[in-house]
Amino acid sequence: MNIFKKTIFSVLLSLLVMGNVNADKIRIGTEGAYPPWNSKNEAGKLIGFEVELAYTLCRYIGQQCVIVEQDWDGMIPALIMRKFDAIMAGMSITAERQKAISFSQGYADEVASLAVMKGSSLEGLDTSAGINLTKPNATAKKDLKTLTAALAGKTVCVQTATIHQNFLDSGDVGKVNVRTYKTQDEVNLDLASGRCDAALAAAVAFSDYAEKSGKPVVLTGPTFSGGAFGNGVGVGIRKDDTELLKKFNAAINKARKNGDISRIATKWFGFDASM
Repeated sequence: MNIFKKTIFSVLLSLLVMGNVNADKIRIGTEGAYPPWNSKNEAGKLIGFEVELAYTLCRYIGQQCVIVEQDWDGMIPALIMRKFDAIMAGMSITAERQKAISFSQGYADEVASLAVMKGSSLEGLDTSAGINLTKPNATAKKDLKTLTAALAGKTVCVQTATIHQNFLDSGDVGKVNVRTYKTQDEVNLDLASGRCDAALAAAVAFSDYAEKSGKPVVLTGPTFSGGAFGNGVGVGIRKDDTELLKKFNAAINKARKNGDISRIATKWFGFDASM
């Protein structure tokens, strides 16, 4: 065998080996900027509820996990372009997203809430504790009217391309000045600096920020679920990856039965947010 043939053979063999290695791994995309769902520690290592849960689910599946960092607004396009095989990034299961990708069963609940700085005129709104917008009852409709009046002309900050932005854009709480940001960290910073009258995100994201920063951020109004806020958080998977979807659903069932999801959620959220 001459040197040229040897080189070609070596390259093909390397590609074959790499392909086999990667076939045993599940690449999972996450944002790394939405604590405590997913974030990075001081050393730059990806951590959080979904990072730990991802490794747990992969153990049940029997394959190795590789966590891939991805900006939120490019998450679904990156999945479709096969940059990774699944999404675990605090992504709520919504009808709009299901047009593009499939979802596993939900593994955690992401109730949303408005947040303001302590002393704000929006603090302590007279509403119920929580509303479900899938089929709004009389209480929910009353709360939406209260919010419409309170938020009129106010600036509410949200992360772009989220269920929270979709809700504010829907008109359910009237005309609101919506200011969008690339990451939740940027939302938190501008809320604390007074550039936002209020902000909307997962309630636990604000609680986590208040605890870690010491800033007097408080929740106000009802918590939101259902409707534009979806039906819990699940693993996002390409529509043609039906076998991988089955594997994740089976793994979630095992993790739930063994108490893993509840344990990991309590560790990162301070309460059991599992579904």
